Amino acid sequence: METIREMICAKEKEFLSPRAAFASESRGRLREEDECPVRTAFQRDRDRIIHCSSFRRLKHKTQVFLSPEGDYYRTRLTHTLEVSQIARTISGALMLNGDLTEAIALGHDLGHTPFGHAGERALNAVCPNGFKHYAQSMRVVDVLEKDGKGLNLTFEVRNGIERHTNGEQAVTLEGRVVRLADRIAYINHDIDDATIAGIMCEEDIPLAIRNELGHSKSARINTLVLSCIENSGEDILLDKGIQQVFDELHSFMFEKVYTNPACKSEESKAIDMIQRLYQHYVDNPENLPEQFKSIAEKDGIQMAACDFIAGMTDRYAVRIFEALYVPKAWSKADELFI
Repeated sequence: METIREMICAKEKEFLSPRAAFASESRGRLREEDECPVRTAFQRDRDRIIHCSSFRRLKHKTQVFLSPEGDYYRTRLTHTLEVSQIARTISGALMLNGDLTEAIALGHDLGHTPFGHAGERALNAVCPNGFKHYAQSMRVVDVLEKDGKGLNLTFEVRNGIERHTNGEQAVTLEGRVVRLADRIAYINHDIDDATIAGIMCEEDIPLAIRNELGHSKSARINTLVLSCIENSGEDILLDKGIQQVFDELHSFMFEKVYTNPACKSEESKAIDMIQRLYQHYVDNPENLPEQFKSIAEKDGIQMAACDFIAGMTDRYAVRIFEALYVPKAWSKADELFI
């Protein structure tokens, strides 16, 4: 009797583009598993990512603004959800595999450090083999989750996560969609957050860029998404003119926001804190949680310290740092004066 999964896979072959990645033709997992009778391999990967602890911790990891006051500013989790929404819209319009697209999008930032790219730079400077968040995302899904067993994701999802930023393109068009959606999402929501923070306003964006892409966040996203849909085929592309203006917008944001002292005033503190935590655990491996002591035995103390710190939320990193380095008030001090 045909299973629900088999029926879904048959529908994929019937309705999706020939360029799509089909779940029934996945290159497989690192370790073989029995198939789920209900979900395809890509649907299963999506669910594993959503239910893993690293995904939940994204809620309390910085996107751009370090420890912002108020609930409006994006976190890694809200960024991830926005990437997923944009990527699924593009993927659906191009008749690509939406389940694969969603799984890659939801997993692409699992390895990000606390304090955004400041934390990434801090670990990259001290870890012997350097640190890149996309490589750490692979360690999360392959090694760190499920008490060292990893999530055992499919090749296609892993490849999309690993190649969602600079360097080689993903082998699937779905992975390439996520790569573009990530850039569309972060540039536009960073404009939004910077406006709320008083760093800039919409009118600061050069008029030529606004006239081409749109005069609001939703208008710009719509322009970019439609351009991708209209110009993609064998590859995922924007119109050349739109791509040029989009690059100009990124350069504007780099100068106006990403390197703005008002946004980065606390970064040196975050970098110092991350590096001091790293050195503490390298010098005192007995203070690592049990899971990371096992990693230290297998992969070395530097890797274990890096894994532990990269997985921290912003607030947990601050709490551990305070416990290690900030003197505590002595609750019985007043008794000395009685």
